[in-house]
Amino acid sequence: MSLALNGLCRYPVVQAPMAGGASGPPLAAAVSDAGGLGFLAAGYRTADGMRDEIGRLRGMTGRPFGVNLFMPQPPPAGTDAVEAYRRRLADEAVRYGTPPGDPGGDGDDGYEAKIAILLDDPVPVVSFTFGCPAPEVLGALAGAGTFTMVTVTSVQEARDARRAGAQAVCVQGTEAGGHRSTHRDDPQGGLTGTGLLSLLAEVRESVRIPVVAAGGLMRGSQIAAVLAAGAEAAQLGTAFLPCPESGAHPLHKQALTDPLFVTTALTRAFSGRPARGLVNRFVREHGACAPAAYPQVHRMTGPLRKAAALAGDAQGMALWAGQGHRMARALPAGELVELLVAEMDAAAAAVSGRSAR
Repeated sequence: MSLALNGLCRYPVVQAPMAGGASGPPLAAAVSDAGGLGFLAAGYRTADGMRDEIGRLRGMTGRPFGVNLFMPQPPPAGTDAVEAYRRRLADEAVRYGTPPGDPGGDGDDGYEAKIAILLDDPVPVVSFTFGCPAPEVLGALAGAGTFTMVTVTSVQEARDARRAGAQAVCVQGTEAGGHRSTHRDDPQGGLTGTGLLSLLAEVRESVRIPVVAAGGLMRGSQIAAVLAAGAEAAQLGTAFLPCPESGAHPLHKQALTDPLFVTTALTRAFSGRPARGLVNRFVREHGACAPAAYPQVHRMTGPLRKAAALAGDAQGMALWAGQGHRMARALPAGELVELLVAEMDAAAAAVSGRSAR
C-alpha cells in the first residue's frame, strides 16, 4: 500500500502538525519511521527555531516529513474588544499570580523568514494553516522539490488553493481538535463548521487534486471510511497527543480520557480564533466574551496558560482535542501507526466481504 502524495509514505496516515510543542522532532520521526508522514509545527516558532527542529528531525529519521506554517494574519478590526478582554482576565491574573501578556506585535509569525529557509534548504512537504500562499510561493516551493498542501475548511477555500497551485488540500472537518484552519475568521459565524464526511464529498467533487481528510479521526476503521470517500490519506492529531513521543503537557494527555472533561467545544477563549478543546473552567467562564482577535488574545493568555500548567491546574489550560478524544490510546507512536493500519485493513476487508455476498 502506498500513499499517492508523491509516494511520501508507506501508509496513508499523516500525523497532524500541532503547534505549541506537541508535534516536535521525536513524534514526527517516530511516525515517519513507522511508515506514516510525520509533521513539525512551525507555528509560534521563530524562523531559527524552525530551522533547528528540522535539523534535529533529520538527525532522527531518513524518511520524508512535513513542516507546517501559519499564514500571516491581518490586525483585528479594533482594539477596544481586546482591551475589554484583558480587563476580564484580571481575576485569572490574581488566580495564577501573573499578569496577562502584551497583545501587541504583528501577526506574521515570521512567515517570510521561514519561507526563505525552506527554499534555501527544502523539506519533502510543506503545509499551510490559516490561509493560502501566493501562487509565487507555492510555485517556488514546488520548484525546489517540495510537495505543497493547504488546509481548507470549505469548498471555496479548496478551489482557491487549487488555483494558487497547491498540490494537495487537507480538508478539515469541524470535528478536528485545535484551531479551525479557516482562511478568514468570521467573527459572526466562526464557531460553526461542516462535518468531515460531508465536506470531503463536496471538495472531492469540486477540485481534482489529492485530498487529505482531517477531523476527529481516532481509529483505523475511520481512516478506511475516508479513504473509501475519496481521500488519499487521513491526518490525525488528537490520536497522537498521548504518545510518549508527544511534547504535550502531561495534564493535557491525562485530560483526554479524564471523566472530568466530557465534551469539546469551539472557543476563542485562549487565542481569539476558533479552536476545539476540552471544556474546562476557563472556556466556560470566558468563551462567550472572547473577541475575534488572533494572535492578540493568544499572546494575552499565554502567561496565564503557562502559570496554570505550572500550578497543575488543567482548568486554566488550553486542552485542544478533537471530538473523538475519549478514544485516545497512550501508545508509542510507531505502535499506534501499526495498530491504525491493522484496523484500517480489517475494516476494509470486512466491507469487501459483505459486498461480495
